[in-house]
Amino acid sequence: MSDQLPYQDASRGLDERVEDLLGRMTIEEKAGLMFQPMVFLPPDGSFSSEMSAFGRASLGELAGKHINHFGLAGASGARETAAWVNQLQALAASSRLGIPATLSSDPRHGFSSNPGAFTATPAFSQWPEPPGLAAIGDAALVEEFADIARQEYLALGLRAALHPMADLATEPRWARVNGTFGEDAQLAAKLTAAYIRGFQGAEIGPESVACMTKHFPGGGPQKDGEDSHFEYGREQVYPGDHFDYHLLPFEAAFNAGTAMIMPYYSMPVGTDYDAVGFAYNHGVITGLLREKYGFDGVVCTDWGTLTDMELMGKAFPARAWGVEHLDLSERIIKSLEAGIDQFGGEDCAEALVDLVQARRVSEERIDRSARRLLRDKFRLGLFENSTVDERAAEHIAGNPAFRAAGELAQRKSIVLLKNAGLLPLRGRPKLYIENIDPDVAAQYGEPVAQPGAADCTILRLATPYEPRDRYFLEAHFHAGSLAFDEAEIRRLQAISAQTPTIIDIYLERPAVMPELAAAASALIANFGASDAAALDIIFGRFQPSASLPFELPSSMEAVRAQKPDVPHDSKDPLFAYGFGLRY
Repeated sequence: MSDQLPYQDASRGLDERVEDLLGRMTIEEKAGLMFQPMVFLPPDGSFSSEMSAFGRASLGELAGKHINHFGLAGASGARETAAWVNQLQALAASSRLGIPATLSSDPRHGFSSNPGAFTATPAFSQWPEPPGLAAIGDAALVEEFADIARQEYLALGLRAALHPMADLATEPRWARVNGTFGEDAQLAAKLTAAYIRGFQGAEIGPESVACMTKHFPGGGPQKDGEDSHFEYGREQVYPGDHFDYHLLPFEAAFNAGTAMIMPYYSMPVGTDYDAVGFAYNHGVITGLLREKYGFDGVVCTDWGTLTDMELMGKAFPARAWGVEHLDLSERIIKSLEAGIDQFGGEDCAEALVDLVQARRVSEERIDRSARRLLRDKFRLGLFENSTVDERAAEHIAGNPAFRAAGELAQRKSIVLLKNAGLLPLRGRPKLYIENIDPDVAAQYGEPVAQPGAADCTILRLATPYEPRDRYFLEAHFHAGSLAFDEAEIRRLQAISAQTPTIIDIYLERPAVMPELAAAASALIANFGASDAAALDIIFGRFQPSASLPFELPSSMEAVRAQKPDVPHDSKDPLFAYGFGLRY
């Protein structure tokens, strides 16, 4: 006779296992499921139960609160990360019921790092960011990327992806444009579905990484382009009456079977919905998501909607937009009434327990969310195998085939915007370069110290932004003006006047650059690409084939006049949506 309890027996049905485990859990254990704090992986991969989770409770204290969902920040080597995850799983296994931990992560395969949105991870293959995948426009390639990313996540023990972003880049100033598939809903829908298929497969199982698609009902139409991580960006607006347009990629995500949904912080203004943050919005979460779309998976808030924090010596207020006046208990209740299952970035499980014990929240309501959360743990096979092979991890993550696929995608994603007969370059010209590794450039030409001594100039630039640093994370969210300042324009024009100049610009957001486009002999755009990838395009070793996933406005006046919820609607864009030249 087996001594396994029913929930431990993989031969039993999913619902039976969930109900058996749920029936054995205390209210404290159920409440612990409903919180997902961030934990930090040190660069050296060291682990201790005394480690602090972003200045709050230690890992040991979180275990004492029965918390077993964690968002992982930071990066280390593949083997070190796998070992760290295994130690965390050992801590989880020591709990009364042995409920395994679910580790989630923001995107890790791009070039940018922002602790509030994505983490560049050298152990993984490196790919263009989502707008670059949209510039290629190939759903099969997106599914290939997601399948490779799935294998790399899986090797390290990461079982949930806090992505894809199904948001649309209809507001060019928004700091999170580089997480989207551009501004066209039909293309974004096609690529979102492919992304989810690559991570999850046809259905969720032991080889899947579960996707938390975000940010329902579409986080792109931010007032003045400001981001709702911060109070000044809390409003989401629809002057073009395009609310439903932003739902199209999410409809594709539902059809692809996304396991989870994350609403954004923003509060809708000027709609039929209450002007409160989406994590508190009953009409959006229950009325639209649950009832209209029939979504019965996990709904997890974005990080930090309940409590204020202090990080790195800076205040970071709770993103409780529209309900700032409510206390912690009232915020929890309002979110639960809206239809939320889990609180991202929070660890105040004891406050939820107090509400149940005071009969302000029913245990039946807690059970409803706990069932969804347990169901995903079972579907992912975590009860059978929560640990990973540390030696295999370093051979799977970032292996040569995966890296080659990412490098090829980088080249495919680069868009040729202007070519006044200069490209592709031939021979080994003398090159004046900026923001390019000289050792890489030397494989293509002869680097020189001054533009006047060069046959041509190659400048790698990035979309401008307005530096801000009042709140924690604010410096990492590049926002504000998209235009280069006058001094930089004059400097770059002076260089271009001395020698034929090629500008390669990283379009983290849609740059405003009419003067630079006019001065350059050639202009290319990238969405995350190595020096070698850009130079391969410039020297004709790879033919440009991509197209812009969003338009490039002609002026900041045009940016301010366009409607934040409407795609490609700025007046007389410098380069239109879908533009791209070929050799």
